[in-house]
Amino acid sequence: MTDPNQIDIIGRVFANGLKDILGEKLYGIYIFGAAAFPGTFPLGDIDVHVILGSELTSDEKIRLEKFHEELDREYATYEELFDGYYILLADARKKSPPQSQMWQLAVDSAWALHRAHILAGRQITLYGPEPEEIYLPATWPELESALLGELDFVEKHLNRYPGYCFLNLCRLIYSFENKDVVISKEQASDWAQKNLPQWKKHVELAGKSYSQQATPEDDKFLLANINNFLAFTKERIKHSGH
Repeated sequence: MTDPNQIDIIGRVFANGLKDILGEKLYGIYIFGAAAFPGTFPLGDIDVHVILGSELTSDEKIRLEKFHEELDREYATYEELFDGYYILLADARKKSPPQSQMWQLAVDSAWALHRAHILAGRQITLYGPEPEEIYLPATWPELESALLGELDFVEKHLNRYPGYCFLNLCRLIYSFENKDVVISKEQASDWAQKNLPQWKKHVELAGKSYSQQATPEDDKFLLANINNFLAFTKERIKHSGH
């Protein structure tokens, strides 16, 4: 897990490296997600949007790949340090999910949710103008569609990441019932323990699992109950007015 205390250091190293590689082509760098929320949960990878004034050249892509590999070796404790999208400014100013300039041209399928988080102030600006100068506010239909995409993702990964999935299902229930998507996994866990008392033990163990503090018995318990919680979540979403 990434050390939250290193976010400032990593951010400076990342911004300086991108300035060196991209020069005037670099328009903005915005960290969002768990790194931009207070809390005690450990961080996984760091979510980031890198906004570009124009398309990347082949040489720039090669240099960026090497730079990310260096960052991973220096700071990542597992897999990759950054989960990021390199987005053209013109695309970032649209409502439709943008295509990244890097890594198989991945599309930010949670674009509406990310915009909502960033515009609500749950972001760290490493470089560039205020986010309001770039990102458009998301409508509830856009957010609802993105939330359903998150539900589909969770359903496909239940058995592989039960702790993560429990927490994200809590967040989905909260978001649909409160029409508010700007909430972290940790905040959703706290809310669920108070508002879903029949699932309190499960949510507590999910937090332990996500923090890599669960026992094999804890994980076995979560696996045995995750499908039931998925069914419960879908029913709550259905009755939320969706």
